[in-house]
Amino acid sequence: MTSPPSRPFGSRPADSRVPASRTPWHPGQVAARRPFLDRRTVLTRDTRAFLAERGYAEVETPCAVPAPGEEVHLRPFATTREMPDGSLQPLWLHTSPEFAMKRLLVGGSGPIFQFARVWRNGEASPLHAPEFTMLEWYRPSAGMDDLIDETTDLLRAVLPAAVTCRGVTTDLSKIERLTVADAFARYAGVPDLLSLGEDAAGLAVTAGTRLRTGESWEDLFFRLLLERVEPHLGRTHPTFLTHWPAAQAALARRDPADPRAAERFELFVCAIELANAFVELTDPVEQRARFLADRARRAALGGPDWPLDEDFLAALEYGMPPAAGIALGFDRLAMIAGGADRIAQVLWLPPADLM
Repeated sequence: MTSPPSRPFGSRPADSRVPASRTPWHPGQVAARRPFLDRRTVLTRDTRAFLAERGYAEVETPCAVPAPGEEVHLRPFATTREMPDGSLQPLWLHTSPEFAMKRLLVGGSGPIFQFARVWRNGEASPLHAPEFTMLEWYRPSAGMDDLIDETTDLLRAVLPAAVTCRGVTTDLSKIERLTVADAFARYAGVPDLLSLGEDAAGLAVTAGTRLRTGESWEDLFFRLLLERVEPHLGRTHPTFLTHWPAAQAALARRDPADPRAAERFELFVCAIELANAFVELTDPVEQRARFLADRARRAALGGPDWPLDEDFLAALEYGMPPAAGIALGFDRLAMIAGGADRIAQVLWLPPADLM
């Protein structure tokens, strides 16, 4: 009996009916993504070199954790650990390595970075994937200006002088720094955002819009941000949107010069939100109060529940050094580096529904 002729590993007979259009592993699809993936490889190498040259140590932290964070609107993936005695421990795939990396700062790690695989349920779009790579780095004793300067240096080190992505060209030779209050005055018609506090009705009147049924101040703030402000950011030059209202401080400390604002910034390049950064809150009492408030809001919305992260709060009580940290969407940076239109183009094996 004659054996069938051999063929190269991974090849298919000519009459194969494998659908190429939504099959991420199809050779035609991999070949189409390959230029973007090769650019990503270079970008990863250059980013590691940039941070290593500045004294950062690369770390790895657990992905499955007892408490994934207290962000109200992020939906983590649930999983379960089976212990040697057969008991079960509920765990969650982290939405960010932030808590773990701050524990390391408390332990004396010094400046650290991580290419972290993170998970956020319910997210899928040309700019969102449910599993993606977050580049996070933290430097003790750094302030907002230090982190903005370092982030600008990173962009210029790993990207060309001008980048084009999704039809927008951004020149990296200059940067724009804009406070949230100034951005709302310029683009949303709100001359003094911080003086309004969390007055939803007052914000609606000032912005010349109607408050929708059940719309909170936070809901309206983000509606105005998304519809009126963000479309103008990170176009001609990268935009650092700084000094967020204290109600949106997240894990950032309040600005000592104006406690109505927090020392937080977001970065926009090619009109894409690329990074979120804080001068870190190190006060365990204020952090606990924020956690409890976020947990109450999430419960009111019917969100999932998990134990309060007492270990993280204990680390803060032990003493976290003053620090600044940033979370940068590395897949989006790869899109900008390679000029990709969709996040699926820069993923080696994207979910089929993103193709």
